[in-house]
Amino acid sequence: MRSRPQVTGPISRSAAVAAVVASALAAGLLAGTTASAADGETSLRIHDIQGTTRISPYAGKQVTGIEGIVTGVRSYGSKGFWIQDPQADDDAATSEGVFVFTGSNPTVAVGDAVKVNGLVGEYVPGGLNSGNQSATQISKPTVTVVSSGNPLPEAEHINEYSVPEQYAPAGDAAAGGSINGLALAPDTYALDYYESLEGMNVRIGTSRVVGATDPYAELWVTVKGWENSNKRGGTVYGSYESQNTGRLQVQQLAPLAQQPFPVANVGDRLTGTTEGPLDFNQFGGYTLVARTLGTVVSKNLPRETTRAQKPGELAVATYNVENLDPSDPQEKFDALAKAVVENLASPDILALEEIQDNNGAKNDGTVAADQTLTKFTDAIKAAGGPAYAWRSIDPENNKDGGEPGGNIRQVFLFNPDRVSFTDRDGGNATTGTGVFDREGHAALTHSPGRIDPANTAWDSSRKPLAGEFVFRGRTVFVIANHFGSKGGDEALTSHHQPPARPSEAKRLLQAQAVNTFVKDLIQVQRNARVITLGDINDFEFSGTTKALTDGGALYPAIMSLPRSERYSYVYQGNSQVLDQILTSPGVKNFSYDSVHINAEFSDQNSDHDPQVLRFIP
Repeated sequence: MRSRPQVTGPISRSAAVAAVVASALAAGLLAGTTASAADGETSLRIHDIQGTTRISPYAGKQVTGIEGIVTGVRSYGSKGFWIQDPQADDDAATSEGVFVFTGSNPTVAVGDAVKVNGLVGEYVPGGLNSGNQSATQISKPTVTVVSSGNPLPEAEHINEYSVPEQYAPAGDAAAGGSINGLALAPDTYALDYYESLEGMNVRIGTSRVVGATDPYAELWVTVKGWENSNKRGGTVYGSYESQNTGRLQVQQLAPLAQQPFPVANVGDRLTGTTEGPLDFNQFGGYTLVARTLGTVVSKNLPRETTRAQKPGELAVATYNVENLDPSDPQEKFDALAKAVVENLASPDILALEEIQDNNGAKNDGTVAADQTLTKFTDAIKAAGGPAYAWRSIDPENNKDGGEPGGNIRQVFLFNPDRVSFTDRDGGNATTGTGVFDREGHAALTHSPGRIDPANTAWDSSRKPLAGEFVFRGRTVFVIANHFGSKGGDEALTSHHQPPARPSEAKRLLQAQAVNTFVKDLIQVQRNARVITLGDINDFEFSGTTKALTDGGALYPAIMSLPRSERYSYVYQGNSQVLDQILTSPGVKNFSYDSVHINAEFSDQNSDHDPQVLRFIP
């Protein structure tokens, strides 16, 4: 599960503005004067306030008489309104729009011509430690309405020709990798282009939906119909250097009770014209806050179904079921069960991630999950699937991360009519399994067993679960994983370029621990059949994956798919890999399928797509 990033501690909008102004002063980006900008500057305009970098040259100053036409009013969340100067300058780097933060319901209307006095500042959504860029604003305003019913400034058209192919400039090393102080180059870099339009009235035409409508009433489109597209309509994220510059988040200004936000899936089209101010927010970066919203035309994207395994094939799958616990409605259990039976064709072995304990997120020391698993396996059987057995190890209370009290863990489901499990007692939450030589063949000292649970790499994280299975007389080792999340990483739109990704450090150590264990198996038995799978929480091109595959111990099977089909998750309009199945050299001639049933849809049973691998042992 990849949730919205969390802010560490509460931070008010005014406090965040003050903090970034102080930071900019310390960095030498601002002059530090407290004189009114109106002193001797009677013709100060919005483009002067916005300037040619991301930090306003007037941040921290009082300004008076700032003229503009109201282009959007927001009466929820961060309350305020946008104004735009219809008298644009001839510098493409300077925005003609700005947000006026009122903190209460604005008393102006779209089309009003206003004059604003107030304090210029830079607001960082999520706080300074988030790494997010700032949005220039005027706060503590005094507003005078000069006239009403004025025509709006013509909207800037954002399209595939206007957005540059390069994503962002390299950050200034002397400024810690920040791009805040760099002069904007809107003809060269996409982030500079969007920044040059911050607060302005913009529009897009018919665009492809690349991120389904979410519970927060927002979706993602791309204005570049050709950019890294795949046959299902998504935009594939294939490397750290290819950020898909055409992606744009879309919200709306109208309260949802008055105008319900449209429901869209990946591949649908947002047709017609969508127009409104260009905002910058914590959960998506540059966002078109629609005053006028286009119409969604469905492409009726189907949910995929994998083929059934042949009699001699072993089918092994992984599925993150998103914090499943007995308090979830029966409908969720039934939908997940139906997917296992119909979309995954009842795999022989199914590794589950995010199985919670018997009372879910109630934090009372409960760690057993037998009720969760009984309810799920019963639902699978009711859906026409096999009577799955299971193996798992209960974690220590609140030691494995996830929701406090939830005690998520990995679980093996297996079809006993097709596969047997080799039980060797002794494994528990703190006792790790090992490898021993059993008459020339590798074997686990504890099955099921956890891999190296005392390793600090697994602090506040799920420990890998290893199990020994037998299919048609051949032993197969399966390692179920749920690596540390990406929480704490900076967004692609960060003012640091490249963005900081501190969460990778833990996953690197986790990958190294699993790789070492796989090498132990292979050292005892060169042709050992090892399947390492689960929610790896990292890309197929990441350092995490490289550490897992070190020395040829494992191969990321998703690499066998065409590049355009390598994804299991959709985040901010990027279809990307988080869930993986990796194979040892002893696993040969496999077929692989990333079964797209959740990530591309607004109606999800989980936020992850399951993965299936079939091979003849």
